[in-house]
Amino acid sequence: MQQIVLEVIGTQRMGREKDKIEMTTVATLEDTNNSYIINYTEEQEPPDKPIKVCVNISKDEKRVEMARSGAVDTMLIIEKSNRNLCHYNTEYGDILMGISAHSIDTSLDDDGGSFVFSYDIDFNGALASKNEVKLNFKYNRES
Repeated sequence: MQQIVLEVIGTQRMGREKDKIEMTTVATLEDTNNSYIINYTEEQEPPDKPIKVCVNISKDEKRVEMARSGAVDTMLIIEKSNRNLCHYNTEYGDILMGISAHSIDTSLDDDGGSFVFSYDIDFNGALASKNEVKLNFKYNRES
């Protein structure tokens, strides 16, 4: 397991509207036989507690699992050629949504790399948003 400096860029398009979120944090990257696992924490405004995030990207670029735990827990399964139903827990209750992948791309070199995945979210079959997540990282050689 290696410590990395991680830049997270999330883009969400809903009709003509576009929302973009960016953050940089320290994370860990584990290279297993079948996947890359990134763990990091998203700090929140007080009094909210931090959110722990685990992203598991398969090396064959067919599947990404993104788990978030904190005040609410979510698990998104982004899988090529498959629509997955995922529960999204909110403080107001559970939402059932469909997740359909467009692409999952991995690029690695000696200094770091990136994982990029794009997917659609739907509710009851109606498109809610088009999403893209970019995880760019550099190895933290100073740790």
